[in-house]
Amino acid sequence: MDSKKYNFETKAIRSQSKQTHNREHSTPLYLTSSFTFENAEQGSAIFGGTEDGNLYSRFSNPNTQEFVDKLCLLENCEAGISTASGMAAVYTSFVALLSQGDHILASRDIFGNASYIITQILPKMGVEYTLVDADDNQAWKEGFRNNTRLVYLETPSNPTLKIADMQYIADLCKQHGVVSIVDNCFATPYLQTPAEFGIDLVIHSATKYIDGQGRVLGGAIVGKKAIVDRCYEFIRRTGACLSPFNAWVLSKSLETLSIRMERHCHNAESIAHWLEDNDKISYVSYPFLESHPQQSLAKKQMRLGGGLVAFEIKGDTQQAMSFINNLNIFSLTANLGDSRSIATHPASTTHSKLNTEEQRKIGITPGYIRLSVGLENIDDLIQDIDHALIKMK
Repeated sequence: MDSKKYNFETKAIRSQSKQTHNREHSTPLYLTSSFTFENAEQGSAIFGGTEDGNLYSRFSNPNTQEFVDKLCLLENCEAGISTASGMAAVYTSFVALLSQGDHILASRDIFGNASYIITQILPKMGVEYTLVDADDNQAWKEGFRNNTRLVYLETPSNPTLKIADMQYIADLCKQHGVVSIVDNCFATPYLQTPAEFGIDLVIHSATKYIDGQGRVLGGAIVGKKAIVDRCYEFIRRTGACLSPFNAWVLSKSLETLSIRMERHCHNAESIAHWLEDNDKISYVSYPFLESHPQQSLAKKQMRLGGGLVAFEIKGDTQQAMSFINNLNIFSLTANLGDSRSIATHPASTTHSKLNTEEQRKIGITPGYIRLSVGLENIDDLIQDIDHALIKMK
């Protein structure tokens, strides 16, 4: 499909695998572990890479290929691969591109498990690291070393929703000959496309907004082909591949991504404005609020403000837990990007592996709450939050 001819919604819906002789309207499932060859010569050619074709579902499958092709189209990227989960995508991008003696420069404001890999696992492999605040351009500039090989960040960040200047960081990486990676899970390609700002690789936990209904696990890495190929070689041999069924679900989910993100963002921004006027809240973080210190940058990089809202309750862990326990509509679960709204206490869940000082550095306090705002009626959601704040001990 011509990526320049059609708009996002049309590309998301009309980009799919070529019809088989059955003339199916929707792409069928290919639940097979392997594929046959017409003859021995063809098998040799496909194994050797001189002829295209599916070989084994750990390497490739029509369903995983359709999902990747569609995501590449939406992210404006050359190539991509799918992975078993978002964390498989994160780990693959690190291990495939880093070697002993290398240095990774990363945002301090990232998912707790990504931080754990950088600070606990990579050093065992002889990889050094430096963490900087996502919104501190000077710190990014000063963080490069002679052995820096990779820059990794989330924008908006998890869970404080800071905005990193992707154009600035991409330009720095080009100057130093360093690969840049952005986790685009929070924004999705509907809200922003990091490749357009010069970012080399874009990764996703497709488990979140891309699926959008909390059904399947999945991940993806898309970007420049030469770099993606290095990641593919790692996945092909280590088995962190996406199942054909999950790929089929995720590809169909992309068809409704734009509609869902419009509603997520509308609901989230409405809640953010409402929270700013509540005297039990210290502050609210949402990229499109006027009070957000990087609102102008957020509006430059993003179509809408996203479906996540973070805020601090006036009080300690007890007050935060009491607020969460008094919610009726919001689910209490370790996920985000679902059609169902979710409330999370980062200090005791997603970022509990960080010590108190590390949490403080990225803005997580005992009263800090992150909402993944779903698709329910906005009046019902605000009423539920109001009820929980009133009942809060």
